[in-house]
Amino acid sequence: MLVPPTFRPALIIVDVQEDFCPPDGALAVPDGRAIVPTLLRLAALPGFALKVATRDHHPPSHVSFAANHPGRTPFASTTTVVNPANPAERYETRLWPVHCVQGTPGSELVPELRAAEAEGRLDAVVCKGTEPRVEMYSAFRSPLRAPPLASAVSDLEARLRRADVTDVFVVGLAGDYCVASTARDARELGWRTYVVQEGTRCVGGDDGWADTCKVLVAEGVQVVSEDGEEVGWVKALGGES
Repeated sequence: MLVPPTFRPALIIVDVQEDFCPPDGALAVPDGRAIVPTLLRLAALPGFALKVATRDHHPPSHVSFAANHPGRTPFASTTTVVNPANPAERYETRLWPVHCVQGTPGSELVPELRAAEAEGRLDAVVCKGTEPRVEMYSAFRSPLRAPPLASAVSDLEARLRRADVTDVFVVGLAGDYCVASTARDARELGWRTYVVQEGTRCVGGDDGWADTCKVLVAEGVQVVSEDGEEVGWVKALGGES
């Protein structure tokens, strides 16, 4: 990426929670915990105008849990989500193991991010997925648009606009679901958007990442490397690359 003349970036660290991390997470993303050093290096860069972590924060009755659909199995089954305000708007969502339930250890950010929050190295933690009737991969909103379901829209967009953010860098878990959806929404909402590839891992492993990259690039999201090959973005944030 060429650093634009007006550059006021934000860092969004998506859902790096215990339930998404090996070895014991209920929905552990392969090699998910390995991204933590990259996240900490990025969070330490002084050039970010805003640094936000997000977390899934599901009620036990969440629609995405296979356990809430008799006869369905995690990963293999889907269910239809219907807009409560418009039955004509609906979408299919994959069913998952029970994960990131409010008040459980699995819903907590990994210890390194909890420490960063406590020490003021993160500006905010935004909860998502609190509405039991819909899935919410994106940290901004659910897929429902006609009309949006207010209970499945976070305050992340408002936070970015208050901070006059121009560019959004997205990292976290999982690259082929919540990271990709967050990046696509950031781009759709008008921000120049980048995913740092060392800072994410995918449910679908390397193949899932390769497929996700194709979709992101086609939709205007740039995929960049922490080593700064894309012309100086780390240096522009106060790093050494």
